[in-house]
Amino acid sequence: MNDNIHDIVDEQLRRTRQRYTRGRRQLVEMLEHAERPVTIPELLDLGAAQSQSSLYRNLAILEQCGAVHRMVSTDDVSRYELAEELSEHHHHLVCSICGRLEDVVLPAQIERALARAADEAREQRDFEVDSHRLELVGTCPKCA
Repeated sequence: MNDNIHDIVDEQLRRTRQRYTRGRRQLVEMLEHAERPVTIPELLDLGAAQSQSSLYRNLAILEQCGAVHRMVSTDDVSRYELAEELSEHHHHLVCSICGRLEDVVLPAQIERALARAADEAREQRDFEVDSHRLELVGTCPKCA
């Protein structure tokens, strides 16, 4: 995790003329400690001290400034995690039945192979690749 996470989020918010409120700070801390992307109901279950509508609004603002990444899984439910710049490079395991997302960090040799594949795709299509994401879709242990 990034040691200066709150300073970085504060700066990202200031660039979009937003403030780093207590509620937004709590959300960043909750996402920092989550082991996977989480839904708004899960944030409420984890003790978010905000109403559901405030969570939606604050997550949208954090997403707009680049601090939070929103994903929609196979169940069409939005899940949230800190942007990769604030956490670490990782990929996702996606359950095709319940939509659960799990983070997975791949070994360096696989990351290098993915980077080579991205370079090859860039060369084939003259497309500038900024980053890559890999989602492995299957069935989680709970749904198996």
